[in-house]
Amino acid sequence: MQKRLYNKEPLNKLLVVKKPIFTSSNSYLNKIKRKYKNKKAGFSGTLDPFACGCLVVAFGQYSKLFNYFSKTPKTYKAVIWLGVQSDSFDIENVTSINESKIIHKKRIIEEIEKLKGEIEYTPPKFSAKKIDGKRAYALAREGVDFEMKKSTMNIRDTKFLNYNHPFITFEASVSEGSYIRSLAQILCERLDLIGTLSYLERINEGKFFFENEKDLNPLDYLDIPVNKYSGTKEWLYDGKRISIDYLEIKDNGKYLIVFDDFFSIIEIIENNVSYLLNKVTI
Repeated sequence: MQKRLYNKEPLNKLLVVKKPIFTSSNSYLNKIKRKYKNKKAGFSGTLDPFACGCLVVAFGQYSKLFNYFSKTPKTYKAVIWLGVQSDSFDIENVTSINESKIIHKKRIIEEIEKLKGEIEYTPPKFSAKKIDGKRAYALAREGVDFEMKKSTMNIRDTKFLNYNHPFITFEASVSEGSYIRSLAQILCERLDLIGTLSYLERINEGKFFFENEKDLNPLDYLDIPVNKYSGTKEWLYDGKRISIDYLEIKDNGKYLIVFDDFFSIIEIIENNVSYLLNKVTI
């Protein structure tokens, strides 16, 4: 008799896993699904196979909450290997390894400190950016010739960690859509050096940190205000249309209505109330 790999009972679960290096985010998600024996799951914020670290995973109804979670800033720990060139700005596609001159630590610290604010950059060709509907990394691996458009990333903070030649280690807290591989290239250019990333780890996404896959309460991570509701709980339980008269806050916007065993996300537009997500079990 074949052993069943997945449970039929739905599972509502929110957790942070630590994706290992050289594994795709999708492949690791499949491993997590098998571990918890549930098929319905998703993750937020794809990590490249080369990168490791924090990956937010949600099962069941919680997988519908990603658009409402506060997931910024994202913090990364990165190591630059000086003297190394790579087509992908990491060690997956190294083209040459050469000795690099030793540079004064003070200058590295100064340049890392300057890497803040709005920075224009060119995304790496080996990235998940789409070019005419196709992932850039897929085109790059096929040898297709194309150009990446310049973009802008917001660097909230940077921190020098260590310089042990030929390796520079630093942290960066960034906005959505930022590429640390491109940021590392900007730093190398400002130092007048050649280098590529030899290590990249995502430490956190907003308030999400890896803590041994402990269960998280989604209400602690939703970036939506609570609206007090004075009507009957059964009205929402049955998904009936609710009147704005029963809500304390009547301004346009998205709100949470929270009960002891479930919550709903509603939206008010011109005094009309609609459900965005209803009856999410706690």
